[in-house]
Amino acid sequence: MGELSGFACYVARVDVVDRANGARAVGGGPGAGAAPARTAARPRAKRRGVELALLVGAVLISVCGYLVVGLARSHAVPAGALRYAAGLGGLALLAHLVVRFGAPHADPLLLPIAVLLNGLGLVLIFRLDLETRDDQAAPAQLVWSAVGVTLFIAVVAVLRDHRVLARYAYGCAGLALALMVVPILFPAVNGARIWIRAAGFSLQPGEFAKVLITVFFAAYLAANREALAHTGKEVWRLRLPAGRVLGPVVAIWLVSVGVLVLERDLGTSLLFFGVFVVVLYVATGRTGWIAVGVLLAAAGAAAVGTLEPHVHGRVQDWWAPFAGIAAGRGPGQLAQSLFAFAAGGTFGTGLGQGHSSLIGFAMKSDFILATVGEELGLAGLSALFLLYALLAACGYRAALGLRDPFGSLLAVGLAALPALQVFVIAGGVMGLIPLTGMAMPFLAQGGSSVVTNWIIVALLVRISDRARGPQCDEDAPASRTAPDAVGALR
Repeated sequence: MGELSGFACYVARVDVVDRANGARAVGGGPGAGAAPARTAARPRAKRRGVELALLVGAVLISVCGYLVVGLARSHAVPAGALRYAAGLGGLALLAHLVVRFGAPHADPLLLPIAVLLNGLGLVLIFRLDLETRDDQAAPAQLVWSAVGVTLFIAVVAVLRDHRVLARYAYGCAGLALALMVVPILFPAVNGARIWIRAAGFSLQPGEFAKVLITVFFAAYLAANREALAHTGKEVWRLRLPAGRVLGPVVAIWLVSVGVLVLERDLGTSLLFFGVFVVVLYVATGRTGWIAVGVLLAAAGAAAVGTLEPHVHGRVQDWWAPFAGIAAGRGPGQLAQSLFAFAAGGTFGTGLGQGHSSLIGFAMKSDFILATVGEELGLAGLSALFLLYALLAACGYRAALGLRDPFGSLLAVGLAALPALQVFVIAGGVMGLIPLTGMAMPFLAQGGSSVVTNWIIVALLVRISDRARGPQCDEDAPASRTAPDAVGALR
């Protein structure tokens, strides 16, 4: 696990050095006096060589993991090792070339982190395939990864300016709602109506809808941020914006969440709500929205967990994960997951040497994190969470470097998507919150999920290219009116 931990620490160091170089470029380095209001900033280094070096490291770590699994299970190099290495390396190289020539100023950490997470996901699914000989998911996941990288290339090459997306805000909202409604017409799978299945092909439209709805939230709140921050009525100690301003975005959010509740896709409902609250807080600067969001989420979760039988069962499992053992039924999935984390200890049992088959049918999706905890230990989990944290930090840093409000809010929303998703999934698998049935970004089996995550990374690459490039200085300065940072509880 030392390679993964070392890679994550090196990426963190590059992030810190890059931030320091950016500060010196604008005259704000250590020991500098008061900087002038407007200086001629040197353009930041493109750092494409750093990106290429990190990509080589990401591919090597993934290939080594693939070899380790084969050696641990059969004491021989896996038959598809060369094909896996060539496929992952080729996809990484193509993506790098497109970024080098299409977004030369983009953050050098985004693409290597995505490649490493995707590569580790392929390794883990290959390892879990060895437990289910009649259900091989790794080849299909590699194909979906190729589709995701293809869409990544298309987005970076075609979308030359992220601000174009603001023109299609309402179209994105309508398409997102349509994508969420369609699965209602299909049979439920594992208690949820979130899949479209036809002729052996399956698709989860909600994964694409979350990107579209984030674009709408960012565009609408950017256009109305002043009204949201400085108008409205006080209710108790909370200043609520006028209904005509907040009404449209709340209505679309309520409809989307209502549809997801009907589909029993409560994990995505929670994700939509979290992104909505985060973007609303960033747009207004009112800390009161965080408190309101937490209270509403808690109230909604309590109501659904009490009234909806499928969710109520998950809540019961969360309250008493070992009840099945006491009743003689044997441990359930959550109990097996907790046993796996305990067995992993600090450094894990080693890739391919755990007992993931005991978890059951969801070991390649919901509970793939339990395999990481058992076979890579606390060290591996920490390195994995650090990679996700750096991915989100890259998005937040791009948001701070932009002048246009839409781009800033879009970057925050896109970065919040995987961050919130990791929190919800990790919390459920570790027994901190009830299970939601979501897929771990890049890691878990699921074509729709991996494709959507590559689209998110492509949008962040495009946004960071503008934020770090010379074209950012050519943008018209945004309004310098500071939001109400004291919060709405004043």
